[in-house]
Amino acid sequence: AELVEASGAKYVILNAKHHDGFTMWPSPEADASWGRPWNSLDAGPRRDVVGEVAEAVRARGLRFGVYYSLYEWFNPLYVADVDLFVEKVYLPQLRDLVIRYRPEVIFADGEWEHGEDVWRSHEALAWLFNDSPVAEDVVVNDRWFKGSRHLHGGYYTTEYGSGLEGASHPWEENRAIGRSYGYNRAERAEDYSSARELVLMLVDIVSRGGNLLLDVGPAADGRIPEIMGDRLRRMGRWLEVNGEAIYGTRSWTRSCQWSEGQVVEASRGEFKTGYDVLRLTLNPEPGEAVKTAFFTRKGETLYAITPTLPVGELVLEDVTASKGTEVSLLGHGEPLAWRRSGDDVVVQLPEIRAQSLPSDLAFVFRLT
Repeated sequence: AELVEASGAKYVILNAKHHDGFTMWPSPEADASWGRPWNSLDAGPRRDVVGEVAEAVRARGLRFGVYYSLYEWFNPLYVADVDLFVEKVYLPQLRDLVIRYRPEVIFADGEWEHGEDVWRSHEALAWLFNDSPVAEDVVVNDRWFKGSRHLHGGYYTTEYGSGLEGASHPWEENRAIGRSYGYNRAERAEDYSSARELVLMLVDIVSRGGNLLLDVGPAADGRIPEIMGDRLRRMGRWLEVNGEAIYGTRSWTRSCQWSEGQVVEASRGEFKTGYDVLRLTLNPEPGEAVKTAFFTRKGETLYAITPTLPVGELVLEDVTASKGTEVSLLGHGEPLAWRRSGDDVVVQLPEIRAQSLPSDLAFVFRLT
């Protein structure tokens, strides 16, 4: 919990039950359906992991949520009679989890094999939003029955992608610091995203109206691998200085500014074939445009976030600024001079070395 707080994260989603059906809290339905001890109090650590984590993160002012898989790979009851599994395991187990720990977010998963009629999703959600102890506060995602993603439920979710384009509906990109959600001993240092890549990813996603849920896979004894801890702490140090451009912000009229004032078609491949934020900002292929600035807003303040520290001046295209606008670089302190140039704002930059600033992972210009 201390590490998560240091990362600058504001909410925690604990994996309460994955597709193997093993519950991280004392669930009687887990033991009964598997025919053996199959929860963290009766086997393994012999501790109520959900309860301990919920208490720890809330003590640090973080919001607590749970990941919960609807289906289970080899559960004998699920394999034999899915309707009976829903009646005897899924529905009572979900209610038990909510009543015991009162999660403020529920990330459902494993919905893809059956429709709403099998999962009885309307019944589950009607109880959750009307009669459960978290009815007034809980937030859910979009994975409650086959075909529901990006169409029904609460916030929309993506995995190891670029997220969604536009902010017409709340959404969240989900990925791990490495290539695996769980702890993977085969991963090498180069398999982990750098702190700079993670910050640019966060900025890009927030500029388009999304949230980032960054997964951490602990080792068997619960320790967070140090390489992950390092990334989280560095993100937190960047957010200490620049978090006002992230927290509580909304999308602006456009999410970013491209080099050369145009978008080369190849650079839009991020939404089709994969997502490489470094290629989109720092390491383009020949002939590709890059994102030179990302935009977020809060009230009368516009934030322009650049992947590199501009030299001499920063040109912000098609930005309307009144005469009394003040411009500053977060972490620098001194106001910056600026002028209009047609439809653009040109910010004058004194000689500033990136290494002299509190963080050099990305740079935030505030226009108020």
